[in-house]
Amino acid sequence: MIAKLVIPRTKAREDVDLAVEHYTHEAGADVAFGFIDALEQAYTFIGEMPAAGSPRWSHELNLPGLRTIRLKGFPWIVFYLEFETYVDVWRVLHAKRDMPAWLADVDD
Repeated sequence: MIAKLVIPRTKAREDVDLAVEHYTHEAGADVAFGFIDALEQAYTFIGEMPAAGSPRWSHELNLPGLRTIRLKGFPWIVFYLEFETYVDVWRVLHAKRDMPAWLADVDD
């Protein structure tokens, strides 16, 4: 099986940038690099097995096909949709965030 391309939207990239900046300033470069590694592992996983993500938020937000995966070792959740040839990453959000509020911020 060939892995699908994982394409983060602008907001997802901004989410990641803010998280890396936060971890760099609050916990140091090693923790920030750990976050990046966990994110890369999550992206690899959803590219290879996109249907394995949880559909929980799909039901709660009434967005058919929306799936999530939590980063290992970090309280962050990747929100994505699977398409025929790629995985569309909508957001990467802290687990304690008000999830319905992010819908107003989805772009492209």
